[in-house]
Amino acid sequence: MASSSSSSSVTSPWSYDVFLSFRGVDTRNTFTGHLHHALSQKGIRTFIDKDEVKMGDEISPTLLQAIEGSRISIIVLSTNYASSTWCLDELLKILDCKKSKQQIVLPVFYHVDPSDVRHQRRSFGEALAKHAEKLKKLQLWEKALREVANLVGYHLKNGYYILTAFNYICLPLIKIAFLPPFYV
Repeated sequence: MASSSSSSSVTSPWSYDVFLSFRGVDTRNTFTGHLHHALSQKGIRTFIDKDEVKMGDEISPTLLQAIEGSRISIIVLSTNYASSTWCLDELLKILDCKKSKQQIVLPVFYHVDPSDVRHQRRSFGEALAKHAEKLKKLQLWEKALREVANLVGYHLKNGYYILTAFNYICLPLIKIAFLPPFYV
């Protein structure tokens, strides 16, 4: 079941201000869960997928609609993000919306180095090697990971003070979320 937080009563063409893309096993009950709470507390309508994705499942139409209906996507890139074909398919859709709908995309590199994502090293390289039998999709995922790693975002390392990170992430989003649609 998906969940969203409520926001202002201003009419918006967007269903959500923010869509959160993340690997549940890595950050659902830690960083992403806390980020969702912080955004909700600021009145930012945030979509977070509450369902655990089962191996072999395809990305749901509801999730695709939530991505398309979001003004901003935050991609929490963590150690196991690329091991999930679901996450990689979300990433493809998000980057498609970035191009076609000018959706704002904000990567958060959570305990991973952006260069490991960009060059598909360490856990990102290992995960993509396991997906290699799906060659065409693999090439799209590799390109999408390089593209998102080249965007300006937040690089959170071990020991980074989470509350400070929330302030850095939430404050600019508040300004964007409450602007009339024609400003973005």
